[in-house]
Amino acid sequence: MPGNDWDPDDYDDRHGFVHEHGQSVVDLLDPHPGEQVLDVGCGTGHLTAEIADSGAEVVGIDASAEMVAQARDAYPTLTFEQADVRSYTADRPFDAVFSNAALHWIPGEDHDAVLSTVADALTESGRFVAEFGGQGNVAAITDALIAELDVRGYDASHPWYFPSIGEYAPRVEAHGLELQFSRLFDRPTPLDGGEEGLRTWIEMFGDEFFAGVDDSEQAAVLSAVKDRLRPTLFDGDTWVADYRRLRLVAGR
Repeated sequence: MPGNDWDPDDYDDRHGFVHEHGQSVVDLLDPHPGEQVLDVGCGTGHLTAEIADSGAEVVGIDASAEMVAQARDAYPTLTFEQADVRSYTADRPFDAVFSNAALHWIPGEDHDAVLSTVADALTESGRFVAEFGGQGNVAAITDALIAELDVRGYDASHPWYFPSIGEYAPRVEAHGLELQFSRLFDRPTPLDGGEEGLRTWIEMFGDEFFAGVDDSEQAAVLSAVKDRLRPTLFDGDTWVADYRRLRLVAGR
């Protein structure tokens, strides 16, 4: 997963909702014993292991060396590779390519390279099953961050790719894949950490917002963002992020 400085221990300890919600995407994949599966953006490997538990042969790839190292330590019998999906060449045909909560980290202009990799990796009857941030994902949080940075004179922009179904479907089909299922849906997501949950979420996932911003000013921005969002995203005990997800299944 490019574009962020990943702390795999913090990722697992404070952001376990990523792989917990991903379980339903594994269910949609429905892996079978003996199938070859490529897990794109595998992170620390928890969903890769879930897929392997089905009896499938699975390879997990991630652009982060730190994430791959953690996955190898946690699941030493599984195969993990540090690789960028945009330039990855599969060494075998795969019955399925799977991805959860990873593809939105890749800039929109690079998704043709992603989908080319997916199509090239699949067998003639293979399938692509993915979920990632869709149009409007965490819009309240990103709008508040950009507004507070703008007040302080920083030219901040949205670093992630959250497409609509209408935008993404033609891109999938341009690579010889037939879109068989797609859904864009709200998934309000409670964040771990109580009062500090929003801050830790931004510190984990929002590095690109703070390029060139010194530490003292980052703290002021985070405090102001919390003030902006407290009336709508904090229930008194827990921050609830305004997630929207794009889920799809495509076949050759």
